[in-house]
Amino acid sequence: MSGEWIDVLAIAAIAFGGALIYGITGFGSSLFTIPLATHFIPLPFALALYSILDLSLALRLGLTDPRNAVRTEWIRIVPFMVVGTIAGVTLLVHLPRAVSMLCLGLFILSMAVSTFVRASALRSVSQAWAMVAGVAGGVASTLFGAGGPPYAIYLSRRPLSKEQYRATLGMCSIFSISMRVIAFLLTGLLLSLKPWLWALAAIPASFAGMWTATRLFHRMSRDHLMRAVGVVLACSGVSLLIRAAMTL
Repeated sequence: MSGEWIDVLAIAAIAFGGALIYGITGFGSSLFTIPLATHFIPLPFALALYSILDLSLALRLGLTDPRNAVRTEWIRIVPFMVVGTIAGVTLLVHLPRAVSMLCLGLFILSMAVSTFVRASALRSVSQAWAMVAGVAGGVASTLFGAGGPPYAIYLSRRPLSKEQYRATLGMCSIFSISMRVIAFLLTGLLLSLKPWLWALAAIPASFAGMWTATRLFHRMSRDHLMRAVGVVLACSGVSLLIRAAMTL
């Protein structure tokens, strides 16, 4: 077996793990996939490849049961997501990334502790916080490739069932990842055929991970789901802090 085929198999195995995380919590797959994938392929190629796989997962999750996606919630977030994406492009040029990464990591980590410790008694927040979640998610996605945590934090503190939470977060992901794919097309990362062919090879493993995650999800209570969200948020926060420390 050639070296490239070994890399393809490794990418597929990593895609399975990322889909498992995403299928349960609705976000966080890139925390798992990108760091591991860069051991086998260059970072720009990994970002391009997994943006295709992430979009396929978002479509799979968001459109599986769209009736559970709370329309008023995701429609409220998306316009501010666009604003945040535009702001993120501007900040990318002018703002010290290490400092902003450090602040975002500390914030996400604090929310993770709150979610994990008080998963059964999270206080609901008002709809006005959708603006903050949308802008923060758009900025974070552009600057750090980690737009999911702000949406997850907001939706986990809304009065939603676990099915509504996951489906609504899936709709947010569709728009967020679509903007990322468009950006990669405009910058040329997705103009070659190679990332599309590798993504096609990894999609069966990715969908197998989603299928496994769905079976696990249906056995979980909302409290268990929120604790899982807390764990992934904690990993997000720690990952950003480590990246900030390495940049300083």
